[in-house]
Amino acid sequence: MRETRRNIAVLGSTGSIGRQTLDIIAEYPGLFNAWLLVARSSADLLIQQARQFRPHMVIIADENYYEYVRDALSDTDIEVATGSAAIAQAVTAPEIDTVVTAMVGYSGLESTIAAIKAGKRIALANKETLVVAGELITALLENSDSVLYPVDSEHGAFYQCLVGERMQDVEKLWLTASGGPFRKLPKEQLVTVTAADALKHPNWSMGAKITIDSATMMNKGFEMIEARWLFGIEPRGIEIVVHPQSIIHSMVAFKDGSVKAQLGLPDMRLPIRYALGLPDGRLASDCRKMTIEDMASLTFERPDFDKFPLLTTAYSAAHTGGTAPCVMNAANEIAVGAFLKDKIRFTDIYDIIEKTMASIAPIEHPTYEDYVACNAEARQLAASLI
Repeated sequence: MRETRRNIAVLGSTGSIGRQTLDIIAEYPGLFNAWLLVARSSADLLIQQARQFRPHMVIIADENYYEYVRDALSDTDIEVATGSAAIAQAVTAPEIDTVVTAMVGYSGLESTIAAIKAGKRIALANKETLVVAGELITALLENSDSVLYPVDSEHGAFYQCLVGERMQDVEKLWLTASGGPFRKLPKEQLVTVTAADALKHPNWSMGAKITIDSATMMNKGFEMIEARWLFGIEPRGIEIVVHPQSIIHSMVAFKDGSVKAQLGLPDMRLPIRYALGLPDGRLASDCRKMTIEDMASLTFERPDFDKFPLLTTAYSAAHTGGTAPCVMNAANEIAVGAFLKDKIRFTDIYDIIEKTMASIAPIEHPTYEDYVACNAEARQLAASLI
């Protein structure tokens, strides 16, 4: 194990993944140091985190809160900045070793690109980065010293199952899904469910946006696209399987008929801890360990593509490629935001995404500027449909 502490940048420190990442940093004070904390608009929590962890810098992305955060930390030597450009610049600091990208949605793309160009180790929790611009990110990684480690429990599971294996021996990736809060709800009743209903995830404690994505199963579509770029597997080689207990986090099937699975309790601190420990090894912890009883009754079923049509949408976008997934993600972010504010029905999320995608022709082999333009166009169109 290394003798010096790693300086960590936590992008999205006030969100669910960010808070749990700081739990891990606090758990291993001799190994990790929170050097940079970034939040979108949760100013009070960011100030609290800054006082606890004493980072070199904090950034509040929403400029409306800059003076408030700056004044609150004026009695410290913590540098305070604001705006997306400041984030992209800060992650390139030579002192930073690892960047945990836990910002929600499209907002994580610019800073992740900057970190890759700067050759940073990246613990990727922002799946939308690869959903939106997987082709671009993959190309950048090929020409950088940067290394990307997945933080999503499913992709961390794939990573662990593939250690020591040859990709040409892989036949299929089985991507597990809990099924969300509406797994057993009849399709015709989905039209009446509320945001409060959708936020009641059976297994995981997550932020509001990702919890709604789990309820629509859009999140699993995103994860399929993320896996496609992380592991170089075509979408047809990635099969989604519903596993309600969330104990098996994913499985890899090999051409000789064998299958590897990674098991663990549904606790995001496990994949975060694993990603932060790489490449040195696993970090010992006194967290609750899994027992035989936890594995006593594991079940699997096929997802209902008719009840959750965004799974089909995601596979279609992955097959089309180019900017199609970018448009899908942008429309989803707008629709989910509207649903959380009770402006649309749950099933309207599907319609807004489909209509937006049907109206914007995909661009093959897009540049970064193409992604930016398509994201803006799709958001504007989706908002007009609400």
